Amino acid sequence: MYNVGIVGYGASAKVFHIPLIGSVPELNLYAIVQRHPISENDASKDHPNVKRYASTDDMINDSAVHLVVVTTTPVTHFELAKLALENGKHVVVEKPFVPTWKEADQLIDLAKKNRRLLTVYQNRRWDSDFLTLRSLLQTNTLGRIVDFESHFDRYKPSLAGAKAWKTKSEPGGGAIYDLGAHLIDQIYILFGLPKKITAVLNSQLAENPGGYEDACTVLLHYNGGMTATVKVSVVSPETAQLRFWVRGEKGSYKKCHEDTQETHLTKGMTPETHGFGLEPEDWHGTLTTVDDDGHNLNAIPFPTIHTETYKTFYTRLARAVAGEGDVPVKPEDAGQVIRLIELAKQSSEEGRTIDV
Repeated sequence: MYNVGIVGYGASAKVFHIPLIGSVPELNLYAIVQRHPISENDASKDHPNVKRYASTDDMINDSAVHLVVVTTTPVTHFELAKLALENGKHVVVEKPFVPTWKEADQLIDLAKKNRRLLTVYQNRRWDSDFLTLRSLLQTNTLGRIVDFESHFDRYKPSLAGAKAWKTKSEPGGGAIYDLGAHLIDQIYILFGLPKKITAVLNSQLAENPGGYEDACTVLLHYNGGMTATVKVSVVSPETAQLRFWVRGEKGSYKKCHEDTQETHLTKGMTPETHGFGLEPEDWHGTLTTVDDDGHNLNAIPFPTIHTETYKTFYTRLARAVAGEGDVPVKPEDAGQVIRLIELAKQSSEEGRTIDV
């Protein structure tokens, strides 16, 4: 069994990491770093059998810790991951990996030098809708893809209730790092690096004193004529938010609603809970196909597959620590996502398309 130490005790740790770590028998939640616990948010009360440290340095110096999970704000990721790797720990970094590609490369080199594992929590590789879409692409059901749209659109027209770090502009901040990193990662593992990139990063809010870029539209231009669009919006008053719309020569797949795992984890469910990750049938996507003679179109509801969950990330990681396979997300891939984000920022700032 491998002891896990978590840095940070916010929503990321409590919703996305601790429940999943607890569902993998090979992993043991051993320690949590929480600098300033309060009565309604106290790791020691929530997990009385887990060590609580007030500083990351103290936890890092605990030789019993095998794996460190960094769940703090993006601007802190580089230094905390670097500290853990330098002290012989395997490391998981919450997405976005780090603010810059240069920092990503430095951590990758450090992990190799110290022979430690480094991975990034790109959990939405195991969204059910994405796994469904990936299956359609692998079977060539849609044919040659010409247009790929991926959305995270919401209706949050004000900053009320937003986390503090999501109300100001800082390295690793903005919608493109927060949600765009997931969408770009999914497209990257499907199609690789694009040839060119065009982007607009902006704010849709009427009042945004901190200059936080809460919206983005990114076009990834590929050889062969395909364009992949990444879109994040906070002013989208829809009852069924578009998630995917993918069109090819042989058919299309259109899907609304977000994967349910985040909602279920927030409600206290775990991967072992009956119904975890399942969605209502009326949330299923629509598959439209062209018949063999190319004249008639047929649209049918297409069931969302449920073959894996976010638990897969930590199951594969435990095996990797045991020397039985690769990490669930290669840091080199996560680094390329950051590279594309930086190019998108450059495109937006300069108002032009950038070669990748």
